[in-house]
Amino acid sequence: MNDILNKLNKVIQACKNDDSEQSYVASLYRSGTDTILKKLGEEAIETVIAGKAGNRDEIIYEMADLWFHSLVLLAHNNIDLQAVLGELNRRWGVSGIEEKYRRSE
Repeated sequence: MNDILNKLNKVIQACKNDDSEQSYVASLYRSGTDTILKKLGEEAIETVIAGKAGNRDEIIYEMADLWFHSLVLLAHNNIDLQAVLGELNRRWGVSGIEEKYRRSE
């Protein structure tokens, strides 16, 4: 799974310097943070709606959109995908309750 995420992340990173009118990702970068956040929010809501409906194919489709736009936000803020994967790795084996408690200390 990391392989496709890494490939996609590289493409998204490359689009930061793309001034082409044909690049959707470049258009998001040009539009700025608010546009990227709006799109990410829309995808999150669509994922929730698909989850509520229980339609497997729609959940997969919307989750892919959500992950894609999450990668755009990370790249926009110069946060490498490996930082997020590292955080998930750090949390591995720690219960969610314990991890939340550690953050509040």
